[in-house]
Amino acid sequence: MTQSRLRARAVDKFGEFASSMLFTPDGLEQATRLPVAALHARRFQRAGITSVADLGCGIGGDAMALAGLGLDVHAVDLDPVAVAVATLNLRPFPTATATLGTAEEHDPSTTEGIWMDPARRTSSRGGSRRLHDPEDYSPPVSAVLELARRLGGDGALGPLGAKLGPAVDREVLPDEAEVQWLSWHGQVLEATMWCGPLAAGGVPSSALVVDRAGAHRLARTADDPVDPEPGPLGAHLYEPDGAIIRARLLGRVAADLEAHTLDPTIAYLTSDRRAESPFVRGYAVRDVMPFGIKRLASYLREHRLGVLEIKKRGTAVEPEELRRKLRPRRFGDESATLILTRIAGEQSVIVASPHRTPSDMP
Repeated sequence: MTQSRLRARAVDKFGEFASSMLFTPDGLEQATRLPVAALHARRFQRAGITSVADLGCGIGGDAMALAGLGLDVHAVDLDPVAVAVATLNLRPFPTATATLGTAEEHDPSTTEGIWMDPARRTSSRGGSRRLHDPEDYSPPVSAVLELARRLGGDGALGPLGAKLGPAVDREVLPDEAEVQWLSWHGQVLEATMWCGPLAAGGVPSSALVVDRAGAHRLARTADDPVDPEPGPLGAHLYEPDGAIIRARLLGRVAADLEAHTLDPTIAYLTSDRRAESPFVRGYAVRDVMPFGIKRLASYLREHRLGVLEIKKRGTAVEPEELRRKLRPRRFGDESATLILTRIAGEQSVIVASPHRTPSDMP
């Protein structure tokens, strides 16, 4: 019964494969989605790597994707239960094995490349919590980098990829590595450090945005502007994907859209030009006003706006708290997006409508 429940939950991550896999509750929660694992695996394939050690393999999701591309995979975990589950999940792949061991004991000469997913949670009697300092990971990022240097030889970083938390600070990682933030349908899931031939040369950071249309990559170079200039609200507002913000690509996207920010500290972009990009969500601006509950309620009543999407950046107002105070359903059946933010330092409300794109059409 437990496996039946876990398999039902696992469909979101593993699709049709879930029905023939085994899971543990923690293993399923921490496992990489299979389409994302396939993106990881293709990095190794494009670099010409034919054998990979998956250190900290968990239930074997990334190992499945690597083996699915025909790579020889040696999956390793220090948890005997995880190894047993991964062994079963890897049965369809004759080029993959799972064994008990630790990353620290791994001999890097046994495979051409390494994939790592360090543990980023700590357990206590009150439950588990996420670890944000990469030196608190298990193994810590310093040990991961030491393994990459042993793999590369002569102090150079070898072909190693490591899955990190999305809040990782780029400045604590080596300049020669590429750090890629991945967004899955609007949610930033991870940052991945790519070393050696797996990294794009001269690219300190990049964003990979996955939506219904596919995977879209944008890389930052030394010549890209980092911080766009602020300016007045235009006819259109753009909400950059979280991966774009974390990879410090806001300036690059602003230049591509001919846009600027509303406030130096807020990651909204605006322009009089309507543009389409997989890296932003666009809105047509209908109105703008200083923030105030009474003023906003009067506006909604006048325009019969009762179906609201509420978004915020740079304000302490919580969308659900505002919704409770407004009770918008009493105003009517028309829809709009309310964007709570600062414009030139002033708390403001922008009333907008989302851009409709071909992917939005039924």
